[in-house]
Formats: sequence, structure tokens, C-alpha cells
Amino acid sequence: MRDKLFKGLLITIGWLSVILGVLGIFLPLLPTTPFLLLAAACFVRSSPRFYEWLVQHPKLGRYVLAYLEGSGIPKRAKYITIMMIFSTMSLSIYWVPLVWVKFLLVGIGVCVSIYILKQPTLPAE
Repeated sequence: MRDKLFKGLLITIGWLSVILGVLGIFLPLLPTTPFLLLAAACFVRSSPRFYEWLVQHPKLGRYVLAYLEGSGIPKRAKYITIMMIFSTMSLSIYWVPLVWVKFLLVGIGVCVSIYILKQPTLPAE
């Protein structure tokens, strides 16, 4: 029962991430690649059929496969992702009253940003 609930939760998060990733194609401030990567991570642990659908999709699959193959992340996705990290981390730092948590959030934001910046950049289409 517990495994079924966890699998259902992962599938739900995966599909919500797909929807947000598709919206990110059209909305300039919503990143596509991170949401599709989250969807792929959820699907690979919960539904091989949905994972295959995502990576073989003619439009969405290229985002996931480019990252998994080490080809890189589109430049726009890098900038938007880092911008989103710093905006959400800033809000979190403002709202969290514990000083040690604020430092932890800064550290996480910096480390994730460095990781994203170190990834290869996909050439513009």
C-alpha cells in the first residue's frame, strides 16, 4: 500500500512537472529543462512507460536527453534557472527566522548555481 502511494505521488509530481515544463516553453520566466528533468527523475522511479514517452517525445525528449547525454543545457534555461534559484532563495531567506537556515539556503543556492553554470551550454538552434 505504501509503495503504491509513493509511486502515485511520483507520477503526480512527474506530470505536474511535465505541464510546468511545457508552459516554460512559452512563458519566458518559467524554466523548461529543470521541470522536465524532475519529471524524468520521477518517472524513472515510478513508471517506465511514462519515462520512455518523455525521452522519446519529439519536442520534450531533447531537453532531457541533452542533459543525460552530457550535451548540456540551453543558455536561456541556465539563466532562468539561476534567476529562479536566487529569487526563491531570497524570499526563503527573508521569511525564515533561523540564522543557520539562512546560511544553509545561501550555500545551497550557490552550490546549485555553480553546478548549473559548469554544465555545457547547448548551442542555439
